Amino acid sequence: MTTILVLTILVVIFALAFDFINGFHDTANAIATSVSTRALRPRTAVYMAAIMNFIGALTFTGVAKTISKDIVDPFVLDNGALVILAALTAAIAWNLITWYFGIPSSSSHALIGSIAGAAIAAAGFGILNYRGFGKILQALLISPFIALFVGFLMMSLFKVLLKNRNLFTANTRIRYLQIGTAALQAFTHGTNDAQKAMGIITMALIAGGLQAGDDIQLWVRVSAAAAMGLGTSVGGYKIIKTVGTKIMKIRPVNGAAADLSSAGIIFAATLLHLPVSTTHVISSAIMGVGTAQRVRGVNWGVAQRIVLTWIITLPISALLAAIVYKVLALFL
Repeated sequence: MTTILVLTILVVIFALAFDFINGFHDTANAIATSVSTRALRPRTAVYMAAIMNFIGALTFTGVAKTISKDIVDPFVLDNGALVILAALTAAIAWNLITWYFGIPSSSSHALIGSIAGAAIAAAGFGILNYRGFGKILQALLISPFIALFVGFLMMSLFKVLLKNRNLFTANTRIRYLQIGTAALQAFTHGTNDAQKAMGIITMALIAGGLQAGDDIQLWVRVSAAAAMGLGTSVGGYKIIKTVGTKIMKIRPVNGAAADLSSAGIIFAATLLHLPVSTTHVISSAIMGVGTAQRVRGVNWGVAQRIVLTWIITLPISALLAAIVYKVLALFL
Protein backbone atom coordinates (compact mmCIF):
# COMPACT_ATOMS: atom_id res chain seq x y z
CA MET A 1 0.00 0.00 0.00
CA THR A 2 1.54 3.32 -1.10
CA THR A 3 1.95 6.36 1.17
CA ILE A 4 -0.52 8.37 -0.95
CA LEU A 5 -3.19 5.70 -0.58
CA VAL A 6 -2.65 5.50 3.19
CA LEU A 7 -2.91 9.28 3.50
CA THR A 8 -6.06 9.34 1.36
CA ILE A 9 -7.68 6.70 3.57
CA LEU A 10 -6.74 8.77 6.64
CA VAL A 11 -8.27 11.85 5.00
CA VAL A 12 -11.55 9.99 4.44
CA ILE A 13 -11.58 8.85 8.08
CA PHE A 14 -10.77 12.35 9.39
CA ALA A 15 -13.28 13.98 7.04
CA LEU A 16 -16.05 11.71 8.31
CA ALA A 17 -14.90 12.42 11.88
CA PHE A 18 -15.14 16.14 11.10
CA ASP A 19 -18.66 15.62 9.76
CA PHE A 20 -19.59 13.62 12.87
CA ILE A 21 -18.29 16.42 15.13
CA ASN A 22 -20.03 18.99 12.94
CA GLY A 23 -23.24 17.06 13.56
CA PHE A 24 -23.22 17.59 17.31
CA HIS A 25 -21.39 20.94 17.16
CA ASP A 26 -23.34 22.89 14.52
CA THR A 27 -26.65 21.05 14.32
CA ALA A 28 -27.32 22.09 17.89
CA ASN A 29 -27.82 25.58 16.47
CA ALA A 30 -30.56 24.34 14.16
CA ILE A 31 -32.71 22.98 17.00
CA ALA A 32 -31.71 25.36 19.80
CA THR A 33 -34.73 27.64 19.50
CA SER A 34 -37.28 24.80 19.36
CA VAL A 35 -35.74 23.21 22.47
CA SER A 36 -35.52 26.48 24.41
CA THR A 37 -39.21 27.25 23.78
CA ARG A 38 -40.15 23.65 24.66
CA ALA A 39 -41.71 23.08 21.27
CA LEU A 40 -39.68 19.89 21.19
CA ARG A 41 -38.02 17.80 23.86
CA PRO A 42 -34.23 17.74 23.48
CA ARG A 43 -34.03 14.04 22.59
CA THR A 44 -36.89 14.30 20.07
CA ALA A 45 -35.35 17.41 18.50
CA VAL A 46 -31.95 15.75 18.19
CA TYR A 47 -33.34 12.63 16.48
CA MET A 48 -35.53 14.67 14.14
CA ALA A 49 -32.54 16.85 13.24
CA ALA A 50 -30.43 13.75 12.57
CA ILE A 51 -32.96 12.42 10.06
CA MET A 52 -33.45 15.80 8.34
CA ASN A 53 -29.69 16.38 8.20
CA PHE A 54 -29.22 13.01 6.49
CA ILE A 55 -31.92 13.76 3.91
CA GLY A 56 -30.58 17.26 3.26
CA ALA A 57 -27.03 16.01 2.85
CA LEU A 58 -28.05 13.61 0.08
CA THR A 59 -30.05 16.18 -1.85
CA PHE A 60 -27.40 18.57 -3.23
CA THR A 61 -23.72 18.52 -4.26
CA GLY A 62 -22.98 22.08 -5.47
CA VAL A 63 -21.34 23.23 -2.26
CA ALA A 64 -19.16 20.09 -2.21
CA LYS A 65 -17.82 20.94 -5.68
CA THR A 66 -17.07 24.51 -4.56
CA ILE A 67 -15.07 23.26 -1.57
CA SER A 68 -13.19 20.69 -3.68
CA LYS A 69 -11.80 23.16 -6.22
CA ASP A 70 -12.39 26.84 -5.33
CA ILE A 71 -9.97 27.21 -2.39
CA VAL A 72 -7.07 25.26 -3.89
CA ASP A 73 -6.92 23.47 -7.24
CA PRO A 74 -6.43 19.79 -6.24
CA PHE A 75 -5.11 18.96 -9.72
CA VAL A 76 -1.96 21.08 -9.13
CA LEU A 77 -1.53 20.52 -5.39
CA ASP A 78 1.57 18.51 -4.56
CA ASN A 79 1.36 16.32 -1.47
CA GLY A 80 -2.35 17.11 -1.45
CA ALA A 81 -3.45 14.30 0.86
CA LEU A 82 -1.04 15.47 3.56
CA VAL A 83 -2.25 19.07 3.18
CA ILE A 84 -5.88 18.00 3.59
CA LEU A 85 -5.06 15.72 6.52
CA ALA A 86 -3.35 18.63 8.31
CA ALA A 87 -6.33 20.88 7.57
CA LEU A 88 -8.82 18.38 8.96
CA THR A 89 -6.73 17.80 12.09
CA ALA A 90 -6.65 21.53 12.80
CA ALA A 91 -10.35 22.04 12.08
CA ILE A 92 -11.35 19.12 14.30
CA ALA A 93 -9.14 20.40 17.13
CA TRP A 94 -10.68 23.89 16.97
CA ASN A 95 -14.22 22.48 16.83
CA LEU A 96 -13.63 20.35 19.92
CA ILE A 97 -12.09 23.26 21.84
CA THR A 98 -15.02 25.57 21.11
CA TRP A 99 -17.56 22.80 21.74
CA TYR A 100 -16.00 22.08 25.15
CA PHE A 101 -16.46 25.71 26.17
CA GLY A 102 -19.97 25.89 24.67
CA ILE A 103 -19.02 28.56 22.12
CA PRO A 104 -20.97 28.39 18.84
CA SER A 105 -18.00 28.94 16.54
CA SER A 106 -18.09 28.21 12.83
CA SER A 107 -17.06 24.80 11.54
CA SER A 108 -17.07 26.34 8.06
CA HIS A 109 -14.56 29.01 9.04
CA ALA A 110 -12.43 26.40 10.78
CA LEU A 111 -12.39 24.08 7.77
CA ILE A 112 -11.85 26.74 5.09
CA GLY A 113 -9.20 28.54 7.14
CA SER A 114 -7.43 25.24 7.80
CA ILE A 115 -7.36 24.26 4.11
CA ALA A 116 -5.89 27.64 3.19
CA GLY A 117 -3.33 27.56 6.02
CA ALA A 118 -2.10 24.03 5.28
CA ALA A 119 -1.90 24.71 1.52
CA ILE A 120 0.09 27.92 2.06
CA ALA A 121 2.46 26.07 4.39
CA ALA A 122 2.98 23.44 1.68
CA ALA A 123 3.29 25.58 -1.45
CA GLY A 124 3.19 29.29 -0.57
CA PHE A 125 0.50 31.92 -1.07
CA GLY A 126 0.43 31.41 -4.83
CA ILE A 127 -1.32 28.05 -4.43
CA LEU A 128 -4.61 29.67 -3.41
CA ASN A 129 -7.36 30.10 -5.97
CA TYR A 130 -7.95 33.74 -5.03
CA ARG A 131 -11.06 34.20 -7.14
CA GLY A 132 -12.82 31.17 -5.69
CA PHE A 133 -11.44 31.76 -2.20
CA GLY A 134 -12.60 35.37 -2.31
CA LYS A 135 -16.10 34.28 -3.35
CA ILE A 136 -16.27 31.88 -0.42
CA LEU A 137 -15.03 34.52 2.05
CA GLN A 138 -17.61 37.00 0.77
CA ALA A 139 -20.40 34.49 1.38
CA LEU A 140 -19.10 33.75 4.88
CA LEU A 141 -18.77 37.44 5.79
CA ILE A 142 -21.95 38.82 4.23
CA SER A 143 -24.41 36.07 5.22
CA PRO A 144 -24.52 36.96 8.97
CA PHE A 145 -25.44 40.58 8.16
CA ILE A 146 -28.16 39.41 5.78
CA ALA A 147 -29.44 37.06 8.51
CA LEU A 148 -29.48 39.91 11.03
CA PHE A 149 -31.52 42.07 8.65
CA VAL A 150 -33.90 39.30 7.55
CA GLY A 151 -34.44 38.23 11.17
CA PHE A 152 -35.36 41.82 12.05
CA LEU A 153 -37.81 42.01 9.12
CA MET A 154 -39.34 38.61 9.86
CA MET A 155 -39.95 39.44 13.52
CA SER A 156 -41.39 42.84 12.55
CA LEU A 157 -43.79 41.05 10.20
CA PHE A 158 -44.82 38.61 12.94
CA LYS A 159 -45.48 41.54 15.29
CA VAL A 160 -47.83 43.12 12.75
CA LEU A 161 -49.64 39.83 12.03
CA LEU A 162 -50.08 39.04 15.74
CA LYS A 163 -50.85 42.59 16.87
CA ASN A 164 -54.47 41.90 17.81
CA ARG A 165 -54.05 38.27 18.82
CA ASN A 166 -53.95 36.84 22.31
CA LEU A 167 -50.23 36.34 22.98
CA PHE A 168 -50.66 33.12 24.97
CA THR A 169 -52.87 31.52 22.29
CA ALA A 170 -50.56 32.70 19.51
CA ASN A 171 -47.46 31.32 21.21
CA THR A 172 -49.17 27.97 21.78
CA ARG A 173 -50.01 27.65 18.09
CA ILE A 174 -46.63 28.89 16.94
CA ARG A 175 -44.97 26.31 19.17
CA TYR A 176 -46.49 23.66 16.87
CA LEU A 177 -45.24 25.64 13.85
CA GLN A 178 -41.77 25.50 15.35
CA ILE A 179 -41.66 21.74 14.92
CA GLY A 180 -41.83 22.33 11.16
CA THR A 181 -39.39 25.24 11.17
CA ALA A 182 -36.87 23.24 13.23
CA ALA A 183 -37.12 20.35 10.75
CA LEU A 184 -36.63 22.80 7.87
CA GLN A 185 -33.66 24.31 9.67
CA ALA A 186 -32.01 20.90 10.12
CA PHE A 187 -32.69 20.00 6.47
CA THR A 188 -31.03 23.18 5.17
CA HIS A 189 -28.09 22.59 7.52
CA GLY A 190 -27.58 19.20 5.90
CA THR A 191 -27.77 20.68 2.39
CA ASN A 192 -24.85 23.00 3.14
CA ASP A 193 -22.67 21.74 5.98
CA ALA A 194 -22.50 18.03 5.15
CA GLN A 195 -21.30 18.88 1.66
CA LYS A 196 -18.11 20.40 3.04
CA ALA A 197 -16.83 16.98 4.09
CA MET A 198 -17.89 15.57 0.72
CA GLY A 199 -15.82 18.28 -0.98
CA ILE A 200 -12.81 17.52 1.21
CA ILE A 201 -12.91 13.79 0.43
CA THR A 202 -13.32 14.49 -3.30
CA MET A 203 -10.41 16.93 -3.14
CA ALA A 204 -8.22 14.23 -1.57
CA LEU A 205 -9.26 11.65 -4.17
CA ILE A 206 -8.33 14.03 -6.99
CA ALA A 207 -5.03 15.04 -5.38
CA GLY A 208 -4.16 11.38 -4.83
CA GLY A 209 -4.86 10.51 -8.48
CA LEU A 210 -7.79 8.30 -7.53
CA GLN A 211 -10.42 10.39 -9.31
CA ALA A 212 -10.26 12.27 -12.63
CA GLY A 213 -13.22 14.68 -12.36
CA ASP A 214 -14.90 16.72 -9.65
CA ASP A 215 -18.12 14.71 -9.48
CA ILE A 216 -19.14 13.68 -5.95
CA GLN A 217 -19.28 9.89 -5.83
CA LEU A 218 -22.33 8.21 -4.30
CA TRP A 219 -20.37 6.48 -1.52
CA VAL A 220 -18.91 9.85 -0.52
CA ARG A 221 -22.37 11.42 -0.31
CA VAL A 222 -23.88 8.57 1.69
CA SER A 223 -20.98 8.24 4.13
CA ALA A 224 -20.79 12.00 4.79
CA ALA A 225 -24.56 12.22 5.28
CA ALA A 226 -24.50 9.24 7.64
CA ALA A 227 -21.61 10.67 9.66
CA MET A 228 -23.42 13.97 10.15
CA GLY A 229 -26.66 12.21 11.03
CA LEU A 230 -24.91 10.06 13.64
CA GLY A 231 -23.12 13.08 15.04
CA THR A 232 -26.40 14.92 15.34
CA SER A 233 -27.94 12.01 17.24
CA VAL A 234 -25.25 12.43 19.91
CA GLY A 235 -26.53 15.97 20.52
CA GLY A 236 -24.88 19.22 21.40
CA TYR A 237 -26.54 20.53 24.52
CA LYS A 238 -23.80 23.02 25.45
CA ILE A 239 -24.29 24.85 22.18
CA ILE A 240 -28.08 24.60 22.52
CA LYS A 241 -27.81 26.33 25.90
CA THR A 242 -25.75 29.21 24.50
CA VAL A 243 -27.75 29.80 21.31
CA GLY A 244 -31.16 29.00 22.73
CA THR A 245 -31.00 30.78 26.07
CA LYS A 246 -28.04 33.13 26.45
CA ILE A 247 -28.40 35.43 23.42
CA MET A 248 -31.96 36.42 24.35
CA LYS A 249 -35.06 35.02 26.04
CA ILE A 250 -36.75 33.16 23.20
CA ARG A 251 -40.49 32.70 22.93
CA PRO A 252 -42.12 30.53 20.24
CA VAL A 253 -42.80 33.50 17.95
CA ASN A 254 -39.14 34.54 18.20
CA GLY A 255 -37.95 31.00 17.51
CA ALA A 256 -40.19 30.57 14.47
CA ALA A 257 -39.08 33.92 13.04
CA ALA A 258 -35.41 33.08 13.56
CA ASP A 259 -35.77 29.57 12.10
CA LEU A 260 -37.57 30.76 8.97
CA SER A 261 -35.05 33.56 8.40
CA SER A 262 -31.92 31.46 8.78
CA ALA A 263 -33.30 28.43 6.92
CA GLY A 264 -34.16 30.61 3.93
CA ILE A 265 -30.68 32.15 3.81
CA ILE A 266 -28.85 28.83 4.19
CA PHE A 267 -30.95 27.20 1.47
CA ALA A 268 -30.41 30.14 -0.87
CA ALA A 269 -26.65 29.78 -0.34
CA THR A 270 -26.91 26.06 -1.13
CA LEU A 271 -28.70 26.80 -4.40
CA LEU A 272 -25.90 29.28 -5.26
CA HIS A 273 -23.29 26.57 -4.42
CA LEU A 274 -21.84 28.77 -1.66
CA PRO A 275 -20.69 27.42 1.71
CA VAL A 276 -21.95 29.56 4.58
CA SER A 277 -21.66 29.20 8.32
CA THR A 278 -24.91 27.88 9.71
CA THR A 279 -23.68 28.98 13.15
CA HIS A 280 -23.23 32.56 11.97
CA VAL A 281 -26.52 32.67 10.12
CA ILE A 282 -28.64 31.18 12.91
CA SER A 283 -27.05 33.24 15.69
CA SER A 284 -27.33 36.43 13.63
CA ALA A 285 -30.98 35.72 12.80
CA ILE A 286 -31.69 35.36 16.53
CA MET A 287 -29.96 38.69 17.18
CA GLY A 288 -32.04 40.32 14.44
CA VAL A 289 -35.24 38.89 15.88
CA GLY A 290 -34.24 40.09 19.35
CA THR A 291 -33.48 43.57 18.05
CA ALA A 292 -36.93 43.80 16.45
CA GLN A 293 -38.51 42.61 19.70
CA ARG A 294 -36.50 44.80 22.07
CA VAL A 295 -32.90 45.91 21.61
CA ARG A 296 -32.19 45.63 25.33
CA GLY A 297 -33.59 42.11 25.30
CA VAL A 298 -30.49 40.85 23.47
CA ASN A 299 -27.57 39.84 25.66
CA TRP A 300 -24.99 41.80 23.70
CA GLY A 301 -22.18 40.55 25.97
CA VAL A 302 -22.75 36.97 24.79
CA ALA A 303 -23.24 38.26 21.24
CA GLN A 304 -19.85 40.00 21.39
CA ARG A 305 -18.17 36.81 22.58
CA ILE A 306 -19.75 34.87 19.72
CA VAL A 307 -18.72 37.49 17.14
CA LEU A 308 -15.17 37.55 18.51
CA THR A 309 -14.96 33.77 18.07
CA TRP A 310 -16.22 34.15 14.49
CA ILE A 311 -13.46 36.68 13.76
CA ILE A 312 -10.58 34.72 15.23
CA THR A 313 -11.60 31.24 14.01
CA LEU A 314 -10.35 31.57 10.42
CA PRO A 315 -6.85 32.96 11.16
CA ILE A 316 -6.30 30.68 14.19
CA SER A 317 -7.37 27.57 12.30
CA ALA A 318 -5.16 28.58 9.36
CA LEU A 319 -2.14 29.01 11.63
CA LEU A 320 -2.89 25.78 13.46
CA ALA A 321 -3.18 23.88 10.17
CA ALA A 322 0.12 25.31 8.93
CA ILE A 323 1.84 24.12 12.10
CA VAL A 324 0.24 20.67 11.87
CA TYR A 325 1.32 20.37 8.23
CA LYS A 326 4.94 21.24 9.07
CA VAL A 327 4.99 18.68 11.89
CA LEU A 328 3.43 15.92 9.75
CA ALA A 329 5.80 16.71 6.87
CA LEU A 330 8.75 15.89 9.14
CA PHE A 331 7.57 12.31 9.52
CA LEU A 332 5.72 11.55 6.27
